[in-house]
Amino acid sequence: MGARAGGISAERGAGSVLALGVVAATVALTAPVLAASAMLLGGQLAANAADAAALAAADAVSGAVPGEPCERAADAAARNGGTLEACAIDGLVAEVRARVVVAGLAQAARARAGPPGAGLEP
Repeated sequence: MGARAGGISAERGAGSVLALGVVAATVALTAPVLAASAMLLGGQLAANAADAAALAAADAVSGAVPGEPCERAADAAARNGGTLEACAIDGLVAEVRARVVVAGLAQAARARAGPPGAGLEP
């Protein structure tokens, strides 16, 4: 009976060590996936903010809505969770750069907008 008791006591706590290893492996595998997801989400949100800002600025330049184009762009970027970093108007074409921060990671995107035939080809 003494040998059996010694064998059992030698394995005492092994489940805790195994559980800790499983948790550590899960965290190690999940962290890069979460970081990549945050980067993808941030890029998409930055693109959305830039698109909205460019369209708002182009609407103001064309006279479709009142206001100063870059102020309109800044407002549109903010309403889409971003900040306007740059705004340039060339004729009826607006080009902007917007930035968003997701999970501490900053992502930026550019967008152009204007009327059809205004030379917006990439």
